[in-house]
Amino acid sequence: MMTERKQRLLSLDFFRGLTVAAMILVNNPGSWGHIYAPLEHAEWNGCTPTDLIFPFFLWIVGVSIAFAMSSSKADAAMHGKTISKAIKRGIILYLLGFFLAIFGKIMGVILNGKSLIEAFETVRLLGVLQRIGIVFIISSIIFLKCSTKTIFKTLISILVVYWALMTFVPVPGVGYANMEKETNLAAWIDRGILTESHTWASSKTWDPEGVLSTLPAVGTCLFGILVGVWMRRKDVDNPTKVAWLFTTGIIAVILGLLWDLQFPINKSLWTSSFVLYTGGLASVGLALCYWLIDVQGHKSITKPFVVYGVNAITVFFLAGLMPRLLNLIKITNADGSKTGLLEKFYAIGYTPFFSPINASLVWAISYVLGFYVLLYLMYKKNIIIKV
Repeated sequence: MMTERKQRLLSLDFFRGLTVAAMILVNNPGSWGHIYAPLEHAEWNGCTPTDLIFPFFLWIVGVSIAFAMSSSKADAAMHGKTISKAIKRGIILYLLGFFLAIFGKIMGVILNGKSLIEAFETVRLLGVLQRIGIVFIISSIIFLKCSTKTIFKTLISILVVYWALMTFVPVPGVGYANMEKETNLAAWIDRGILTESHTWASSKTWDPEGVLSTLPAVGTCLFGILVGVWMRRKDVDNPTKVAWLFTTGIIAVILGLLWDLQFPINKSLWTSSFVLYTGGLASVGLALCYWLIDVQGHKSITKPFVVYGVNAITVFFLAGLMPRLLNLIKITNADGSKTGLLEKFYAIGYTPFFSPINASLVWAISYVLGFYVLLYLMYKKNIIIKV
């Protein structure tokens, strides 16, 4: 559905756009074998700048829920209609993610005569868009049906329960408190529910957007909702809002780092310490953006990222679809082998002119700039594509 652009919190659109642009940057290197360290995920425990991107986005989803659904929350008669819309939107997000996951397999069926049944038997069931959709549905219902105090208690309960499950529930055949990739409780549940045929292709034995770790991901979104509720308050002046956001963010970061000593910060497991640490940094980031953009009025630098922010899901989906489409076009090399169109373009237009790691980075930057052109044209025509 296309609608005209409505009045929005500019700093939130800027922050969302910055996050999505960063997501596209790290998801599309020219070569996965040549990436600067800050643009890679942590090997397991720990947190790189890249590990902040997805939790920041889910946190922003929470802030947006508070802004978009507050009028419906105040009117109990609207709850059913709003929940229905949230469920519909969440399902569409899930299906968009599922489409990206199965697209290549379907093309294999069409072009190479592979089995359609096999395509569905081996498709990954969860992923980034799927998690966004599931978290959006659950968090929207909690926001509409619960008081702010109850939402806060729910967030704390989620973090504590997840920690207790991962720490005290024994993994069959392994034992207690195992936080290794393949032998922790979340991985065991993924293998049991999703099966190895439907988990992340790079691991097969666990999924970074798996079943159990979706629980604390809801916590990240609820953290954002609580911030959104505070930011909407009319009885609090802007300096107080900013001071509160900074203070809350710093406290959350400290608590996350302290909890890391016992329950390590880990994106793939989305640990409770990871929720606090990343939610705290997101709070500090939005506080800075809000103060500079909405309060002080420094708006000249915002447009490139606002352009990304108002069509965030659109650009994320297209950025995932485009390489899948273009690499279906095969170019025959001199030795008779075939290369996908994008891979060939990278080999001709980038690798001869840069070192391997810089060619990979410049390619990723080109991706971001290329999609900016498309999004800018949409922005100029006041087009926002909503699912």
